[in-house]
Amino acid sequence: GFESLIRWSTPDKGVLAPYKFIPIAEETNLIIPLGEWIIRETCKQNKKWHDMGFTLTSAVNISAKQFLRSNLVDLIKNILDETNLDPKYLELELTETILMEDIEKTIRILNRLKEMGIKISIDDFGTGYSSLSYLKQFPIDTLKIDQSFISSINTTLVDETLTIANIVIDLGHKLGMKVIAEGVETEDQINFLKKYACDRIQGYIISEPVNEIEFNLLLKKI
Repeated sequence: GFESLIRWSTPDKGVLAPYKFIPIAEETNLIIPLGEWIIRETCKQNKKWHDMGFTLTSAVNISAKQFLRSNLVDLIKNILDETNLDPKYLELELTETILMEDIEKTIRILNRLKEMGIKISIDDFGTGYSSLSYLKQFPIDTLKIDQSFISSINTTLVDETLTIANIVIDLGHKLGMKVIAEGVETEDQINFLKKYACDRIQGYIISEPVNEIEFNLLLKKI
């Protein structure tokens, strides 16, 4: 699978990372049309790769302003119909903060998305606030361990961070979820995650963020 991450290619400052412009998009509400464009382009691109014979799940980050809009479910349904991408190959990533903003509304939206066959994941798990009593009510497929818990992993060192990472993996599995570790960069980290049965990894040890052309080259190596 892959996660779709936006970059801004500017004529004078080169390629800008999301943290430099997404907050402005949030403040000005441009995140609404931008977010729709990202979902559409992601589904369109993934369908191309499916047609080439690569069965991939595409993950897309959803902002709070996108998620709480009344037309989100219909919008995604329309995009999937336009692009002919099977809903089971789309995964929406939400942070704990978004999930906890309006519990009842969140559960309604998530259930509608799940009924369509879309996968749901909690992004950057452990950095926000979530009530475990509510967590089990959300129809979540995947927990993504934030890279801050992964970056300090060293197999010769046991500390609180490693304990938290282990607990999150165990918690996810006991709730029937898959667990993905973000920001994996070293073999030591992989060995730790294997030891504690983490399901998947994401990070520079696999690949840096790449564009469509470079990703095509990666697929040919599979």
